Amino acid sequence: MKGAFSSLLVVCTGNVCRSPMAEALFRDRFPGGDFVVESAGLGAREGSPAPDAAINVMRERGLEIGEHRSRQLDEPLARQYELLLVMEAGQREWIEAEWPPLRGRAWRLGHWLGTDIPDPWRRPEAAFRESRDLIEEAVESWVERLAPR
Repeated sequence: MKGAFSSLLVVCTGNVCRSPMAEALFRDRFPGGDFVVESAGLGAREGSPAPDAAINVMRERGLEIGEHRSRQLDEPLARQYELLLVMEAGQREWIEAEWPPLRGRAWRLGHWLGTDIPDPWRRPEAAFRESRDLIEEAVESWVERLAPR
């Protein structure tokens, strides 16, 4: 990825559960700052923290998202990134319909797994763990393709 891309934005709905988890996992896999990884939401309330369940399941992996604060995705922000990874096919379709110049930049995080990533919002911690595990698998599928050879 470092050769082909230098920036990645992970996108979900509220930018408090799935995209912060994916952001932390990508940052862990691409340390050093040569590869920019951030996150945003299509319907985010600016400044909202990650829920305790998301923080807890990421701590199980030794990753901290407690300082994360949500931010809203808009076109100028999206244009700053070479690759946008969304959680659901509908999110990709929305981005491409709303902002046609971004066509081809948005992909599902679960693309290589053939799946969407379910939203654990307002569900039990076990749902966060299931989403985290699927996000982790999806991140690894991208890292395999993005990491320098």
